[in-house]
Amino acid sequence: MGVLWKLEPATAAKHRLYQRYLDAWWPILLQTSQRTGYARPRVTLLDAFAGPGRYEDGEPGSPVFVLDRLLHHHAVERMNLTPRRVHLIFIEKDRARHAHLLEELHSRFGALSDLPVRVEVRRGEAGRDSLAVLDELGAWGHPILGIFDSWGSVNVPLDVMSRIARNRSSEVITTFGPNWFSRRENLNPDILDTVFGGRGFWTPADAELRPDERWRVWLRTYRDALRRAKFGYQLQFQLVPRTGKPLYLVFGTGSPKGLEAMKDAMWKVDDRDGESFHDPRTRGAEHEGQLDIFQAAGLADTELLELVTQRLTVGPATVVEIGDWLLRETSRWMPKHALKAVREMSQSGSVTLRSPGKLTSKSLVSLPAPVRT
Repeated sequence: MGVLWKLEPATAAKHRLYQRYLDAWWPILLQTSQRTGYARPRVTLLDAFAGPGRYEDGEPGSPVFVLDRLLHHHAVERMNLTPRRVHLIFIEKDRARHAHLLEELHSRFGALSDLPVRVEVRRGEAGRDSLAVLDELGAWGHPILGIFDSWGSVNVPLDVMSRIARNRSSEVITTFGPNWFSRRENLNPDILDTVFGGRGFWTPADAELRPDERWRVWLRTYRDALRRAKFGYQLQFQLVPRTGKPLYLVFGTGSPKGLEAMKDAMWKVDDRDGESFHDPRTRGAEHEGQLDIFQAAGLADTELLELVTQRLTVGPATVVEIGDWLLRETSRWMPKHALKAVREMSQSGSVTLRSPGKLTSKSLVSLPAPVRT
């Protein structure tokens, strides 16, 4: 691959997700309190596989659109941007791409030292150098968003993820390229040991021989790794663009608000841009256009119904408990979706209401008792 390459549809869809998520993330962390006048402490965004800053046909790369949308954010006047408070770190390993990224940023934004935020463009390796740069800039003790968007190779040690997970109000996004699961046999087992925390954690996934199941098993294995890294919440999802191959992402955060913000970004992209986000736990709703079809009919999505059924196989739960499980454990579903799903399932007889009276958020729900023959 040369210095520049074509923008793949899945990457374009992922960029739209990042843009919408960051549009919410920056003001949450940076807006000054109108009541107290208190400005939050500094915030660091780390793009550890930054790329050359531009694609072959001129589309902006992540460092360019991240910086541009921050500087032109609708709430920028309330964010109190200063180079001490806001750090953007872009790491690129390839010498030519690193040089192109620097040139691209300077041509778009002028002298980086004159910007109201600190921009660091480093040539280095994500797994080896991320912690060192965060140390150097004094990022620890303040919110960090680490984007580990390697496309072809997931090779960031779990120690890096663990350090970020233990840091206050911090999150990570890791991307698996469309061919990663089929090319896994070419990766160094010692590298996988560092990524997943030991050979015993990833060899069961490597033993999966069914092609259609490999991505699910590996994605779940990596989500489990982020759980061991001590992220309180982890999302795993498949991003399917209008055309082209899908992309796979795992998101780790310690905050329910972070979950809600990421899922809200998914819904905005899904509703308006034609992308689709699927939960790896389900198999019955894997086709494009499903969201529009079910919404137009006023029905709950089949993926949602399947997930609620999976939750109830563990045991009865109230609608509130189902909603909390949807938030914490599923790729895109929110607590507000629980009541609609249970109502539809109750009408069809696929769940049983165990609380008398009208269906409410406090109603206890279970799967029907098996019919004895």
